[in-house]
Amino acid sequence: MRILLAEDEPHLCDQIKKLLNAEGRVVDVVHNGLEALHLGATEPYDMIILDIGLPERDGVSVLREWRDSGVQTPVLILTARDGWSERVDGLDAGADDYMTKPFHMSELAARVRAILRRQSGQLNPVIEMGRVTLDTRNGRVSVDGVPVDLTAQEIAVLTYLVHNTGRLISRTELSEHIYEYDGDRDSNTIAVFINRLRKKLGSDLIKTVRGRGYMIDSA
Repeated sequence: MRILLAEDEPHLCDQIKKLLNAEGRVVDVVHNGLEALHLGATEPYDMIILDIGLPERDGVSVLREWRDSGVQTPVLILTARDGWSERVDGLDAGADDYMTKPFHMSELAARVRAILRRQSGQLNPVIEMGRVTLDTRNGRVSVDGVPVDLTAQEIAVLTYLVHNTGRLISRTELSEHIYEYDGDRDSNTIAVFINRLRKKLGSDLIKTVRGRGYMIDSA
């Protein structure tokens, strides 16, 4: 799952990025409102974390412009301790949730997971797909209760397919959601990740629709 982080505090950015990377998320980081506005409107993010007090363009106006232009990506806003009015403005502008600085990183991670689950209609943090179980709280995967070791990119591919269960996903779409903005998006490597997942999790979990993409059945 790919997330845009718009935050101008470098240390906080590093902390959040490391946290989300450890959970198998791909994170693009920007430090001002103009960059946030552009990427949020042009890139297919699964979620955006948006600081209200950004330089060059404030977060509330960025969010309003996204919503006015039809961008429906879920947004979690970050506000200062005494910024109650900013929280109200942000929610009224179309934010899905908010957090007040300073906050615990574990709570941020939990809120991110909750928003992504709601977006995909997955209300239970532990998702079972036949013999395979994915715990979205920690990225752990098991087959028949036995833990399976997956690489970060394998987890990223699996998580995106799971959050889009029942929907056909093309290689291009998958590559857009598992690589960062400036990363080398090689859609041909998607087939490699899919083959590895089938070897580790069973050949019947991920279906191939020849020439169109992959999917996990909703049944």
